Amino acid sequence: MTPMPFEPTQGLLDTNILALRPWIPPNCLPDEMAISAVTVAELAAGVHLVDGDDSAASRERARRVAVLQHTENEFDALAFDTDAARVFGQMAAALKAAGRTPRRRALDLMIAATAAVNRLPVYTTNPADFVGLDRLVLIVPVPRPTSAP
Repeated sequence: MTPMPFEPTQGLLDTNILALRPWIPPNCLPDEMAISAVTVAELAAGVHLVDGDDSAASRERARRVAVLQHTENEFDALAFDTDAARVFGQMAAALKAAGRTPRRRALDLMIAATAAVNRLPVYTTNPADFVGLDRLVLIVPVPRPTSAP
């Protein structure tokens, strides 16, 4: 599968973009943004993965809940469906051919596969997570903000 042409004003946001979005300049993101249901799953898990019961952990948990709720309110997530599952398999093979471990990148591959079947580029602050997929999906690097928490 080769990357599909896309409208540069559209894109699928990687999970890290949503966590950092308040600190990312809007001109670094597409005008029309989409997310994958996999991103919602990652955000939901993140709420429950905060360790500790101290005030710092409580604040971090509350911040993550706010990001999750805002995301669920703002977006109708694109499904990881059968077509995306097939592309996921191709992406896993591409990663393996590039000498990387697909299992460690399963959620990233699912997000990228969702983008590919919807003919959208992936906007991410972690482009290294998608090395080896350039023949299958377009990755748009977004500078990581320096003032984020």
